Amino acid sequence: MTAIRFAAMPTADAEVLWNGGRDAYDNLPETMISDGDGNPCRHCLQNIEEGEEMLVFAYRPFPKLQPYAETGPIFLHKQPCRRYAAEEILPPVLTTSRDFIVRGYNENNRIVYGTGAVTLVSEIAAYGEKLLARADIAYVHVRSARNNCFQCRIDKAKAPALAETGALT
Repeated sequence: MTAIRFAAMPTADAEVLWNGGRDAYDNLPETMISDGDGNPCRHCLQNIEEGEEMLVFAYRPFPKLQPYAETGPIFLHKQPCRRYAAEEILPPVLTTSRDFIVRGYNENNRIVYGTGAVTLVSEIAAYGEKLLARADIAYVHVRSARNNCFQCRIDKAKAPALAETGALT
């Protein structure tokens, strides 16, 4: 099996918004108050608690515009938060629904047709591993099954480098 890691929105993207930058549609993010239900922060991958301020904005998790570069609304804590770091573990935001869309993309950031599937939470990691074992899949998105909003990305985990002395010395 292919080892995987769950990747949150890059900190550099979040910092642009925290510092007054514009979203994928060149708009300033809107500030709203979380109702505590279904407002996942895409940077820390935790739910934004009721009463907390959050940014709502258009996000395009692709390097450039092209026909498959999906853009949609997502949430971010208004105050800077720490990026999700337990990358080998299913993030907390993926336990807030019973299922999500899991879909593969190639190295040209295009959807690989036939890979998108509404996937039960308990099967996300296994399906992500299955997709990433394919030579034509560069990475995987996890998206809302109801609204298609980007949740996080799944990548192949890179093996840690061996120490200079090696494992057998």
